[in-house]
Amino acid sequence: MNKRLLPFLIVAIALLAGAAGWITFQSSRQTATTGNQGPFGTSFELTTMNGEPITEAAFRQKPSVIFFGFTHCPEVCPTTLFELDGWLKKLGTEGADVNAYFVTVDPERDTVPVMKSYVGNVSDRITGVTGDPDKIAAMLKGYSVFARKVPVEGSDYTMDHTASIFLLDSKGRFFGTIAYGENPDTAVEKLKRLAKS
Repeated sequence: MNKRLLPFLIVAIALLAGAAGWITFQSSRQTATTGNQGPFGTSFELTTMNGEPITEAAFRQKPSVIFFGFTHCPEVCPTTLFELDGWLKKLGTEGADVNAYFVTVDPERDTVPVMKSYVGNVSDRITGVTGDPDKIAAMLKGYSVFARKVPVEGSDYTMDHTASIFLLDSKGRFFGTIAYGENPDTAVEKLKRLAKS
């Protein structure tokens, strides 16, 4: 070996060892942090599509899948609900303990009967959630969900909103997301891991 290269080799090895140590440290710190984190989101008092009260406690009993949308949504919401229903059915008994929710970002139009009709026509595995507009707004803020009215022709409006599905483990802790348009196989694998959480 060329003796002039030896100091450079020693420095390179030291740098690699330091980098490996740093990565290990950060990884263990992240695991410790996520392992100790509390439930995601905020407290709320809303109503299911069956007219029953629902609070944050529902998200802390079993693994939960939560999608925020609205019934007048032209494409993203019906597509997501249809796909989510299919993924849950694909899990079969493996996903029996996973609860799924569709929370409206448009409570002015999405009343209990509207939610029951809309969600019921898509899935028997997903529960629609609505409520007082101020309470919905507080929940959206607490769950870091973006939603805003967008005027369209005349006096009508549509909604811009976060399109990802939120995954919470059985203690209500943030477990990840499923993006709109995500590969179906990847989405199912995420739900399988969620079911075991």
